[in-house]
Amino acid sequence: MADKKIWFQHYPPGVPHEVNPEQYPSLPAFFDECFARHARHPFSVCMEQWMSFAEVDARSKALAAWLQSLGLAPGERVAIMLPNVPQFTISMTGVLRGGFTCVNVNPLYTPRELEHQLNDSGATVIVILENFCATLAQVVHKTAIQHIVVTQMGDELGALFGRWINFAVKHLAKMVPKYAWQNEFPPHRPLTLHRWKAALGFGRTLKVKPHGTHLDSIAFLQYTGGTTGLSKGAMLSQRNIIAATLQAEAWFSPALTRIGDPSNINSVAALPLYHIFALTLCLLAIRQGSHMTLVPNPRDIGQFIKVLKKRPFHLLPAVNTLFNALMAHPEFKTIDFSQLCVSQAGGMAAAEGTAKQWQALTGSTMIEGWGMSETCAIGTNNPVNNTVFTGSIGVPLPSIDIAIKNDAGDEVAIGQTGEVCIRGPNVMVGYYQQPEENQKSFTADGYLRTGDIGVMDEQGMTRLIDRKKDMILVSGFNVFPNELEQVVSMCPGVLECAAIGVPDASQGESIKLFVVPKDPQLTVAQVQQYCRENLTGYKQPKHIVFRDQLPKTNVGKILRRELRDDPAP
Repeated sequence: MADKKIWFQHYPPGVPHEVNPEQYPSLPAFFDECFARHARHPFSVCMEQWMSFAEVDARSKALAAWLQSLGLAPGERVAIMLPNVPQFTISMTGVLRGGFTCVNVNPLYTPRELEHQLNDSGATVIVILENFCATLAQVVHKTAIQHIVVTQMGDELGALFGRWINFAVKHLAKMVPKYAWQNEFPPHRPLTLHRWKAALGFGRTLKVKPHGTHLDSIAFLQYTGGTTGLSKGAMLSQRNIIAATLQAEAWFSPALTRIGDPSNINSVAALPLYHIFALTLCLLAIRQGSHMTLVPNPRDIGQFIKVLKKRPFHLLPAVNTLFNALMAHPEFKTIDFSQLCVSQAGGMAAAEGTAKQWQALTGSTMIEGWGMSETCAIGTNNPVNNTVFTGSIGVPLPSIDIAIKNDAGDEVAIGQTGEVCIRGPNVMVGYYQQPEENQKSFTADGYLRTGDIGVMDEQGMTRLIDRKKDMILVSGFNVFPNELEQVVSMCPGVLECAAIGVPDASQGESIKLFVVPKDPQLTVAQVQQYCRENLTGYKQPKHIVFRDQLPKTNVGKILRRELRDDPAP
């Protein structure tokens, strides 16, 4: 049974069975120690502009002190709506060092999605790239936001180069849509606007005040999809974050030791840092003193490849779709992969065909892992010294227990299928303001129910079979049918609808939407346009099918299962 921890036999030499997050009294203390220890080393490079740990440290403290000067209450929520630019790490660490809670926001959200997350979290401050202000401007008056910190792409890319980038982004590439802040605010809640450089400039004249946060304080509200159709904030404590960082360090160390000095380790940050997968690897870089290559737009594969060719890289985390996109580019074979230590797959299932092709072309074994926002992206992983792709999600990382349980919460026998349940210091405290959901999400003995169906073999390796929930996984992002259906049901001319996931060679799954029209003049093109206006890119259906009716139970519940099993187009 799983309680025998039979998976330890797969641990590479030197990997501990446990980690101790309590070696730090708090996450700010963790940052203080790491930034001081690595002060002279480089932390990131973006568009060939470097930033050291010491520079991140100073800017982070300045932002923390400035946020405190606003009179925010301890633990108050600060939203961060940034792509992979240096300002992200400064903001994330600054918020936490000031004694506040981070709310990571997808910069590509539609106004509707942004409004929900800001209102659900109760965020009163937001740090946002100017490129996305047009979205915020449409809804900010309907939220609790009081302070907006606006930054531009080049604000941390050097004086001359940064000014050029800001000009090019705004006036040449025209990537900053026009916007205007509305004046519909109650008198007691005026909206204040701040420029990034001005806020940090004032913060440098201040000192960070003690705030008393500790390991049980909430560090992040990390939003994930919900079965009710609305995203939920997973409450990740400071203990959770430190534990996950130490678990990642322990697991990856055997593969990275050949690089020697950790400051020479180059991790590629192409996945968005607001996503829990990349966020955890960012925290790992802070812990081990390595540096990250920031890729603001990995969808530009040609430019991404040019970045990879500039210097050796050692840790490449990606989802299956990104691995495929790289290999499909004609310049892929010009990349030097000789220094690549870990090709880490996560966020969605890695395809065996993709893994085999990747290994054949790069000489690097694809290492698949599994985790959730609710577990700080950490859960199971294949050993980093594997020489072949296993097709399983591997074994639990240090201090983590995995159990395969039935609906009653009892552990099933080895080789039998059940729900994958996880317990460990990295597992969230619970969902923010969701007591009923929390009660359903945990077993009596403290395991988190993941909704994934899997099986563990006699070696302690776990393989996923299916998902218990109706979640659709598009390029590593969770999409829940209820949310889509609620949005599309508001489209003029739609009577009812249902969304399912269908296999997709390029992105794992794509969304297929079934629509019963009430207006005979309604067209597929009109539904597509409505989805583009109200859903972020990865949530938009790739296939839209009109039907006269949808299969239902005798009480009127739509049967998505029958839609998935229906061979008709």
